[in-house]
Amino acid sequence: MLAGAKVCHEERRNKRRIVPREHGSVEAFSDGVIAVAITLLVLDIKVPDPARTAHHLAHELGVQWPSYAAYASSFVTIGIVWINHHAMIGRLREVDHLILNLLLLLCIGVLPFATSLLGTYLKQGQGQGQSLAAAIYSGLCLLMSITFANPSRHILFPKAHMLSVELPVAQRRKILWRGSRVWCPTRSPPRWRPCPHT
Repeated sequence: MLAGAKVCHEERRNKRRIVPREHGSVEAFSDGVIAVAITLLVLDIKVPDPARTAHHLAHELGVQWPSYAAYASSFVTIGIVWINHHAMIGRLREVDHLILNLLLLLCIGVLPFATSLLGTYLKQGQGQGQSLAAAIYSGLCLLMSITFANPSRHILFPKAHMLSVELPVAQRRKILWRGSRVWCPTRSPPRWRPCPHT
């Protein structure tokens, strides 16, 4: 009787266990989310309406510089994440945990909103929500850096046995540090620099 109960317990535990799978489907889904997010960024750059302005086209395009700056920053950020994500997944023979990857994709999916928010409020000048918009954008960049570092650390250390090629500890630490850095704005919205603290 005890033996039968033990067998049943083992069967239930095996059913709950996450079965490793090929990483191709994870990579394809992630690429799709990233591709949509990076495409949505450009929708915030508007074509000036000639019927609603008395200024020259060059002037109307020039006043949209905050949208251009926010777009460039977010495009570079998503591009860096995409390159590092491919490298991260490419090191694996198989994958077993998907929730950490989904958290990263959640942050990437919200980035077009934060980009639009930043570009819109940079046009308003000081005292019009500019600082809050920049803080939200910076916070999202930091969160995205953390959600990228989490699965990367998970792959390189607790799940190192699932790597396709065995790597020494020193090299894994170097990969983790290099891959966790993203671009983000400073507290002063008009100036941009690499974020050094992630």
